[in-house]
Amino acid sequence: MSIHIRPALKNDCSLILSFIKGLADYEKLSHEVIATEQLLEDTLFSEQPRAHVFIAELDGEAAGFALYFYNYSTFLAKPGIYLEDLFVLPKYRGNKIGKALLVHLAKTAVEEGCGRFEWSVLDWNQPAIDFYRAMGAVGMDEWTVQRVSGEQLEQLANTKI
Repeated sequence: MSIHIRPALKNDCSLILSFIKGLADYEKLSHEVIATEQLLEDTLFSEQPRAHVFIAELDGEAAGFALYFYNYSTFLAKPGIYLEDLFVLPKYRGNKIGKALLVHLAKTAVEEGCGRFEWSVLDWNQPAIDFYRAMGAVGMDEWTVQRVSGEQLEQLANTKI
């Protein structure tokens, strides 16, 4: 079996959306998906893309994806890669596709002079946590993720100072 990792193309938006929906279903978050093919095209394939996608293929068949974007470490004074989503279709799991995507992203980070490569994982997803630890990831247990979205984001943006 042959794994090939390639950058996504504009005509992959339908495929990317299907991976996003598959991930959301796995994470029991399907009700939160509002992404559309058009929104993906607008944000991933504009003149200034907001994120980037690699597609993993196994023997020529699309098997998974990784969506990432660049962040910045002030302490390192270097960019970093933040992996937003990694998903492999259930029928292709166990074929080292997730590992291939992580290795490809790590190579990308090194080639681009990034100081780190990071991501979040749901605390109940023990198989993923175990997989990431086996790949050398270190849990940042002393950090908690904070988020403002939806109506709260609108309220914060409209707060009078």
